[in-house]
Amino acid sequence: MITSDWYLVGAPWDCSGTGRGEQQAPGVLRRAGLSALVAADFGDAATRIGSTARDPATGVRALPETVAATRELARTLDAAARRHPGMRPLVVGGDCSLLFGVFAHLREPAGLCYVDGHPDYGTGHTSETGETADLDLAVLTGDGPAELAGAGPLVAVERVALIGHRTEGLDPESAAELGRVPVEMFTVGAPEVLRDPGRAGRAVAEWGSALGVPLWLHLDVDVLDPGALPAVTYPQPGGPDFDQLAALLAPVAAAPRLIGLSVADFRPDLDPGGRYAALLVDLVGGLLAEARK
Repeated sequence: MITSDWYLVGAPWDCSGTGRGEQQAPGVLRRAGLSALVAADFGDAATRIGSTARDPATGVRALPETVAATRELARTLDAAARRHPGMRPLVVGGDCSLLFGVFAHLREPAGLCYVDGHPDYGTGHTSETGETADLDLAVLTGDGPAELAGAGPLVAVERVALIGHRTEGLDPESAAELGRVPVEMFTVGAPEVLRDPGRAGRAVAEWGSALGVPLWLHLDVDVLDPGALPAVTYPQPGGPDFDQLAALLAPVAAAPRLIGLSVADFRPDLDPGGRYAALLVDLVGGLLAEARK
């Protein structure tokens, strides 16, 4: 079923610079039925990263290419918004670094509901790989290289909700990231989500409503338990299944001031039969249906 007020933009962005499976996801998900859920498909932004070199000053991998990809995605979203006024973007990655381009495009105060199995609040030096997916939430809130974070945060810390991240049994790098998360950030960890997904989702929706600004919903699919979705680069045990995730996200998707949705970090190369692609398309379709209500 076509959802008339949404258009699709692909962001085949793999911050590792190695051509990992994430960059295949926009095309694979389209073929699995994603295009049929939206009124228009604006194609893909030129966001491919081809370097693995780490910037010596910041430790960030492919920093110049990341800056260029950020600008390109923002330009693509600007053009799509001009072509489809009054509609909302569904941005499909690629990895979660795509949010740099999303928030560069928004250019207005907005809230971010960030659903992810990881805190993504590292630095280029604390990250083992230097990949921007390890530090994108830090960069978005102004805690990162000036080339990416700019003169100030792309989104204020107090307007960010970090949802579904693991809080128990963490490896040292993830524990360090979690320790850096500012106390001003609204957080709902995976244990709270698993206890009552619907209640957790309603709490997030109420938080978003109280902000008084538009809200962007970002879903990193590695929030799912590996038993539900193994086709990701960095699986994290202790997450929700598809039904629990749908219950969590439904109240947020239905928020009156929701202005966009992004989905990231699916690896179709680890899903040769297409089973998980179909499940993700069904999940996104349910969210778009909630957003119509």
